[in-house]
Amino acid sequence: MSNVTTGAAAAEQPYEVDECRGVLRVYSDGSIWRSSEPSFKVPVHDDGSVVWKDAFFDSDHDLHLRLYKPASPSSTKLPIFYYIHGGGFCIGSRAWPNCQNYCFKLALDLQAVIISPDYRLAPENRLPAAIEDGYMAVKWLQAQAMSEEPDTWLTDVADFSKVFISGDSAGGNIAHNLAVRLGAGSPELAPVLVRGYVLLAPFFGGTVKSKSEAEGPKEAFLNWELIDRFWRLSIPIGDTTDHPLVNPFGPQSRSLEPLELDPILVVMGGSDLLKDRAKDYAERLQEWGKDIKYVEFEGQQHGFFTINPNSEPATKLMQIIKTFIVEKST
Repeated sequence: MSNVTTGAAAAEQPYEVDECRGVLRVYSDGSIWRSSEPSFKVPVHDDGSVVWKDAFFDSDHDLHLRLYKPASPSSTKLPIFYYIHGGGFCIGSRAWPNCQNYCFKLALDLQAVIISPDYRLAPENRLPAAIEDGYMAVKWLQAQAMSEEPDTWLTDVADFSKVFISGDSAGGNIAHNLAVRLGAGSPELAPVLVRGYVLLAPFFGGTVKSKSEAEGPKEAFLNWELIDRFWRLSIPIGDTTDHPLVNPFGPQSRSLEPLELDPILVVMGGSDLLKDRAKDYAERLQEWGKDIKYVEFEGQQHGFFTINPNSEPATKLMQIIKTFIVEKST
């Protein structure tokens, strides 16, 4: 009799059904465990050349963003550059050391104010939560620009007429969806003016596998099994990866052809499984007459610029971003 009881109790014990990079575990009963530690354990290189602080941007959802600026700026007014972190919509944070180190580098090399927002993560908060949070992070900037009692730490150096929105992987998806939502000239953000978007290895999907997804190496930093898991955990339950927020060219997606969009820079590693989708995205928008540039770094994997921020390709990418900012600011 006791064996039956033990067996029943064992059957009721929740078991792990999904795991992401050691920092997220999803169990059979729907419960979720998240680590307080980052999945990328690298030292933070805070040498004082960049100053930073956190600010609330959405008290309803307890969301912060991290602000960075050069300690000795080269100009009295600096462009504003959003850096929205990646992690398949499921993991990642503005406070992870790899994110923080890259933002230090962006602030110094671009001579810009960097804004790195958090957003609600899946599976607790499935899409469109992350997209909405990205929008709220940009609306926060507008509130600062219009405030009678602004945060002078920001407003003394920030040029609200030169704003660029970038995102890494899932953050690149958020940046794309913001570009579509805000439209050219971002009229609803006035006096904030978005000049362009930088999509760094944007995380797009679709029910039909691309060639690079189907043939990409299993040992890739972002392999197909992990891509599939991120989508399963982040898309609305009952939906597919042709969801309009996931696949810009899905059957239910809004046509991008008639839309007026701000300039977009798309950056991919040549060995990234997401490459074909991003390249197709850029080529279609180019055919429709949009101001879009596609840059591919041969042999580089997903996230090469944050994994090896001092590498030659990452250094070259920084110069490309800097040129894009200068060109689109005039």
